[in-house]
Amino acid sequence: MKNYFSSNFKLGVLGGGQLGRMLLSETQKFDIYTVILDGNTDAPCAQICNEFHQGDLLDYDTVYNFGKQVDLLTIEIENVNIDALDTLEAEGLTIYPKPKNLRTIQNKAYQKVFYHDKGIPTADFSRFTSIEELKHAISNEAVTFPFVWKSARFGYDGNGVKVVRSINDLENLPTGECISEKLIPFKNELAVIVARNVNGETKTYPVVEMEFHPEANQVEYVICPARIDETVAKKAQEVALNVANSFNFVGLLAVEMFQTKDDEILVNEVAPRTHNSGHYSIEASYTNQFEQHLRSILNLPLGNTESKVAGIMVNLVGAEGYTGDVIYENIEEILKIDGVTPHIYGKKTTKPFRKMGHVTIVNQDINEARKIAQQVKETIKVIAK
Repeated sequence: MKNYFSSNFKLGVLGGGQLGRMLLSETQKFDIYTVILDGNTDAPCAQICNEFHQGDLLDYDTVYNFGKQVDLLTIEIENVNIDALDTLEAEGLTIYPKPKNLRTIQNKAYQKVFYHDKGIPTADFSRFTSIEELKHAISNEAVTFPFVWKSARFGYDGNGVKVVRSINDLENLPTGECISEKLIPFKNELAVIVARNVNGETKTYPVVEMEFHPEANQVEYVICPARIDETVAKKAQEVALNVANSFNFVGLLAVEMFQTKDDEILVNEVAPRTHNSGHYSIEASYTNQFEQHLRSILNLPLGNTESKVAGIMVNLVGAEGYTGDVIYENIEEILKIDGVTPHIYGKKTTKPFRKMGHVTIVNQDINEARKIAQQVKETIKVIAK
């Protein structure tokens, strides 16, 4: 086996945001040398990695030249230059997740076609090269209201997704490639993280339930275990495992799903990396998602994915009306509560709805944890000077 620990081995990471920062806790634990590429010199990873390179993740030459300096390349964000990754892979660099997986997942239209081709349950959809083409389909009644519009590229945290109830709702949306998706009446939004290593060993984390902020369309609470029937949970894990195996995926795959009114499971979309829905695992699981990501891409034995305790994650986002140097108001109040751990992402400036950190609440009783999560949410405020 290759020696990754306290050695000359260099792990390259495309992206230096909060996911990278939390990954660095694990590379430091294992003494793995880490090289980060990010566009922002003040990125959360910049001060704490072994080596930081500033550059555009979507620029071919930047990504290619970065890849030539490392022994294995991974990502913490999927919006990267895939053509450069294809070249690097052809030249012998090990890259996980695989560039061909990233190419499919990076584009929501390709992703949906993949599910359709592989027989993976997902909402009915149509693809369009532009908003104009979509409007034409509406005028011909090929698409009917209401439906969900999704931009094929570069959507995140509720951006690039909109429920469309009339033609007016299409105004001011990006004009490029998009999909229309049947609006699913669902009971719950669920997620399952699957870890799969090079040998094909797989582990699934417990099903989590996601509660969303009604206006921002961002996750407010991630609840583990999900408060759902055991048979539904088992079905969700099986569907997620099927998705990872269909991709022949290596790394961590977060599979977001809808539980319909009839308890069917439909795949919404996937993220080919560590994910917001797995942050609870740092405090609540035997093996947190960031350590598991390293285990999977380095082809090490996968860790135990079970939870030691119930966990809830609360996202800390910038309060509305505040932009500037960040202040975490009342953080000492939440630190007085048992089982509460804040994670601050190292972003010095806040703006409305920007992800600035998260708080994990652990408790033997999930309902008690949910009450404390509400209290935390109402107490801590992310404001500016």
